[in-house]
Amino acid sequence: MSDLAHLEHSLTADQHVLLAYSGGLDSTVLLHQLVLLRQQWPGLRLRALHVHHGLSPLADSWVAHCRRQCTQWNVALEVVNVTVDARQGGIESAARNARYQALAESVYPAETLLTAQHRDDQSETLLLALKRGSGPAGLAAMSPVQMRGENLHRRPLLGMSRQQLEAWAERYQLSWIEDESNQDPRYDRNFLRLQVLPLLNERWPHFSAAVARSAALCGEQEQLLDELLAESLDALIAEDGSLCFTPMLNMSPIRRAALLRRWIARHNGTMPSRQGLERLWQEVALSREDATPCLRLGPAEVRRFRDRLWWLHPAESLVARQLEWTPPWLPLLLPGELGVLKVDDNGISLRQPRASERVSVRFQARGTFHIVGRAGSRPLKKLWQESGIPPWQRERIPLLFYGEELIAALGVFVTRDGAPSSAETTWRIRWQQ
Repeated sequence: MSDLAHLEHSLTADQHVLLAYSGGLDSTVLLHQLVLLRQQWPGLRLRALHVHHGLSPLADSWVAHCRRQCTQWNVALEVVNVTVDARQGGIESAARNARYQALAESVYPAETLLTAQHRDDQSETLLLALKRGSGPAGLAAMSPVQMRGENLHRRPLLGMSRQQLEAWAERYQLSWIEDESNQDPRYDRNFLRLQVLPLLNERWPHFSAAVARSAALCGEQEQLLDELLAESLDALIAEDGSLCFTPMLNMSPIRRAALLRRWIARHNGTMPSRQGLERLWQEVALSREDATPCLRLGPAEVRRFRDRLWWLHPAESLVARQLEWTPPWLPLLLPGELGVLKVDDNGISLRQPRASERVSVRFQARGTFHIVGRAGSRPLKKLWQESGIPPWQRERIPLLFYGEELIAALGVFVTRDGAPSSAETTWRIRWQQ
């Protein structure tokens, strides 16, 4: 069997890959193996990315080492500087999140992300999951292959021990950096690596291999649950990703929790604890119908509107924003990545603004309004509700004003003040998102 069989089974000869390259032993061995594989497969496209956390006084020298190594092996290297906020779950968690965020922002479409975790890392991950009281999903530890956003993420070294990686490095006389923080047992993972796993492996030499099998079995059980619950979950999720929770009211708590976890996973969300999941159900899903509950889960939040749960990423408030639109009515770029407004024959019909009327776009209005097709006037909040617009979307709908008169909520309604009469010139405005 080829020394590179684990890569040959994972990759194809013309694949594009991005390696997370720290310069340590693990990623150095994997980079070297990829360079050897590229000699066999000239069509393999290989890049490396080094994340500069700035946490060590030696960090700049690590960058220099990685540059030298990549130059020697003719591998394109990108260095990304990140800021680590230890308030975000501790320094270990914050550094890991910053690293994966940098990788997510740097990986190209259709490029496969490779990371160099090995079998001993898998043991540490499973033991940390046990410490947290995780269920089968947590005990599955790290998967050899998974989707990360739109990209495939592979860990081709999970079947190899650190001892095997050290033997490879010695065989090829590789050089790598040593992060001094790896010797600090105050960090949970280091404590396991330095003090716990050596004892376990001394007592039971095949402990790491047995742990890897247990993690794989837990992963298989989770995959089976994914398959069994996929049809039920698909029936609950709308095209916009929101989840209809009313059919879940009659489900067992176990089935309901399993579906909620898989809904969160589809959004690549931070998985809550058992207690957090119960809070999501009790405080958000089962809140009063007129409430606007919100539960923060990592960088995202879960909100309820009517009979649906929504997975959202907080956006900049646009309430105070006001844009002037003047002749010759060139396309108007909207803030918050909302698109553009343009004069277009396919747009909604409005009356032409008079020469004396100043045209503006705003994102907040107060008062009651008469709208086309409805009798009587209604407060704007009521109009939003009747149109089924969730509260967090309301300030992201462009409101077109002539002077101080609301003319239209683009894509939702036109007021009587904005409707063209038979004697007036029709103006067509399109909101292109």
